[in-house]
Amino acid sequence: MKFEAVTIKHIAMELGLSTSTVSRALRDSHEISQATKKIVLDHAQKVGFKPNRIAQSLKERKSLSIGVIVCEIANSFFSQVINGIDSVAYEHGYNVIIAQSMESAERELMNLEYLTSSSIDGLIISVSTETKNFSYLKKLHERGLPIVFVDRVIDDIETHKVIADNYRGAYKATKHLVERGYKKIAILSNNSGLSISQERLEGYRDALKDANIPLRENMIAYCDHGGMIYSEIESAMKMLLKQRVKPDAVFAGSDKITTGCLRFMKQKNIRTPQDLALIGFSNTDLTELLNPPLSVIKQPAFEMGQASASLLLSLIESKKPQNKFETRIQSTELLIRKST
Repeated sequence: MKFEAVTIKHIAMELGLSTSTVSRALRDSHEISQATKKIVLDHAQKVGFKPNRIAQSLKERKSLSIGVIVCEIANSFFSQVINGIDSVAYEHGYNVIIAQSMESAERELMNLEYLTSSSIDGLIISVSTETKNFSYLKKLHERGLPIVFVDRVIDDIETHKVIADNYRGAYKATKHLVERGYKKIAILSNNSGLSISQERLEGYRDALKDANIPLRENMIAYCDHGGMIYSEIESAMKMLLKQRVKPDAVFAGSDKITTGCLRFMKQKNIRTPQDLALIGFSNTDLTELLNPPLSVIKQPAFEMGQASASLLLSLIESKKPQNKFETRIQSTELLIRKST
């Protein structure tokens, strides 16, 4: 049997009233008596009637829905970001429609087309590693769709952006390794085109420079899908360990790369930190329960989600077009554990 939602027409038929009478009663119109309103409202509650949000949005030109696109919902960082977004959206009476790109430019575009055809009021997005053409996003922005970027941003679209202090986080991680006596520090980075990768690489380079440790370009490796494909981590680690001068520490540039590196080291019986130290960006709650517990740079993911939602709602609910935007940079935290 096909599911059919209860409508005003159903209530009218069951009560022997006209649809216009039921509609006015549900809208608390002064044209309808209190007795009739009570009958209609009681029956609506009994049969589980919910107003048609799509019809309401067409009438009010507002859906009270925001779209969110991230690379992967299972990624602990993004799941925490989504929780932050949802907490603010719920407080203000908005629904959140979540989609994941799985680091695919094609899926990201498909999600964008679906969400914008569903009459969302605004969009929060963290772009995929594969996305190189941002023309569709630019067109949506130019047509007036409120957009806020979180974590991974596009510089040439002027709007609100919420990011972690990637530079300072990477600098702190690299400096910590130097202070522990490591001199041959490799970095395993996300896709080189992402804003987060560029900022983290800059922090890594500057920390080495300030410690008078020469930068070895062959100590920099990339995982184009940010650790979602384990074979990329495996290939990068094998490349680093085959070199004449092998690393004595690895700085992993994202959540999944960090845990993927530990998995590789366990498979190859590489002891951590005795043979190879490991530190990375990670918001996984289980990092302190792993063996060994992982040293990490933790990002304020939940707070980033809250900030991006608040900024988006300020755009949606503004009475006039906005032309002043801010980039909020949230501080990161260095958590030192046994892997370093």
